[in-house]
Parts: sequence; structure tokens; C-alpha cells
Amino acid sequence: MSINKDQKLTFFLPDFEGELRIPFISEGVSAGFPSPAADFMEMSIDLNKQLSENPLATFYIKVKGNSMIDAGINDKDVLVVDRSLEPQNNKIAICFIDGEFTVKRIQVKKDCLFLMPENPNYAPIKVTEENQLIIWGIVTYVIKKL
Repeated sequence: MSINKDQKLTFFLPDFEGELRIPFISEGVSAGFPSPAADFMEMSIDLNKQLSENPLATFYIKVKGNSMIDAGINDKDVLVVDRSLEPQNNKIAICFIDGEFTVKRIQVKKDCLFLMPENPNYAPIKVTEENQLIIWGIVTYVIKKL
């Protein structure tokens, strides 16, 4: 079986030892009418802690490839992955299939499991008894450069 060869992942561990406190405006920014400057309130945030509910099971993974672009996951995006979450239908997961990592949406059908790309240029991967599959973790956030 051929996995999407252009889909490569690079793994990183979050650094929970040190703190990197970044200025954070907790009130949010208006996507409609501008809000008055008096609403401006600055605090700080540590993204390692904010993006991780389970620090010991959280990893950052850099994506290489375009098989998930219709899910908003593009080449060079960084995924936050939680290994403690249970795989479920329609969740986006980091999968280890036949010795290769890939990111795909889990689709459970009657008596069948598919790893679904989110790009029409890629074919779904039907998981059979001949495949060795490990659902390595569930994607919880996508970090991207605009």
C-alpha cells in the first residue's frame, strides 16, 4: 500500500519547563464593528499550557504535504496532537500505518475503517487486516502562518 508520499510529519515536544509568556488580549478582537480602546486589557499567555490539556501526552507536529488542505491543514502548518484522546469517527488523527506516519480524518463505516484525505487529489486509505495501523494521536489545534 502506498501512503501519500508527499505527506511527511516532523515531531516536536512542547517545552513545559520554561515559560514563554506572550502578551495576550483576553477580550478578543472584533471581527465586526471595532470595539472601543477602553476595552483593551493586556495579560500574558503561555501557549504550551493553553494548547495542551494533557501536557505529558501532547506533541507538536509539522506537516509536509497537501492531503488535508480542505480541512484547513496545509504544508508547513504545526499540529497540536494529544495522544491521550480516544480515536473517534470524523476526528483528524496522526496515524502510523504500515511503517509510515500520515495525518487523516478517521471514517468508520460498517465493518470498515478508512483514513480520509481532505483533498480530492488523494485517495482514501481503506484499512484492512493486512495493514498495521496505530492511531497515534488526535489533532486538537492547527497553528499556521498567514
